[in-house]
Amino acid sequence: MHHPINFTPAVQPAAAPSDSVWCFAFLDGQLLLVAEASADDAEAAPAFGLPPLPQPWPEARERHYLGRLDERDCWALELAARPEQADAQWQGVALRPAMMQLPEPLMLLAGRAAQVLDWDRTHRFCGVCGTPTERLERERARRCPSCQHQAYPRLSPAMMALVWRRNPGLASGFELLLARSPGFKPGFYSALAGFVEPGESLEDCVHREVAEEVGVQVRDLHYYGSQSWPFPNSLMIAYRAEWAGGEIVPQAGEIEEAAWFDIDALPGIPPRFSISGHLIRDTVERLRQGAAGV
Repeated sequence: MHHPINFTPAVQPAAAPSDSVWCFAFLDGQLLLVAEASADDAEAAPAFGLPPLPQPWPEARERHYLGRLDERDCWALELAARPEQADAQWQGVALRPAMMQLPEPLMLLAGRAAQVLDWDRTHRFCGVCGTPTERLERERARRCPSCQHQAYPRLSPAMMALVWRRNPGLASGFELLLARSPGFKPGFYSALAGFVEPGESLEDCVHREVAEEVGVQVRDLHYYGSQSWPFPNSLMIAYRAEWAGGEIVPQAGEIEEAAWFDIDALPGIPPRFSISGHLIRDTVERLRQGAAGV
């Protein structure tokens, strides 16, 4: 799971800005990264990092201050054109693979930057009366000058459930229920997930989504953790749940395939980049230690 980072969110920089910055610059929806050649192995695939954007910054359609990470100011920029100082090593990378290239603190901030820019882009007009909105200076909000409606960044909560059960016929003694959606890479499976509906608790959502997606019932829910998931604006909340009954019936159009897998013979699963990757691996370890329900 993710560890806390030394980041202080803010809407405006302090009176004394830091000498150096982290700048998350997006161009045509892609995050600009720069290849960093390895000094130890010239033939190794290059790592990628955030490119330096010296002042004055290139022309930007939008600029948002995010806060301070380890005494460095952090900004999100939506650029109007490729910066003049960009060389051949600068690349525009889609958000998901870009985040996977960055160390954890910068990975999390890249997701934050993308969500702030997306919120700003999609709230240029009032959702009540259609008037162009204005950005507020001291809080992350846009206000309608006509009807005074204010729009703040919104998240869509989504539950994730990893269902497990005992199986004395297996050497490991346990198996997991994993599923794949039509858009997954061949051979890859993950935990079940779905959005919370209005008026629904997280626990109600777990029971409903599991029943809808694979037709089984669960019990003994245990909270695992959460992760901001900027694809586009979700908050993933993960649980472990014990199988309580029912046979697998994949939901048509949503679940391409679902099955029970021995914890010692899992198919391809998500990397630890996502909470599902953490959830599956950590649950397997707990099951091997006989501690899944605590």
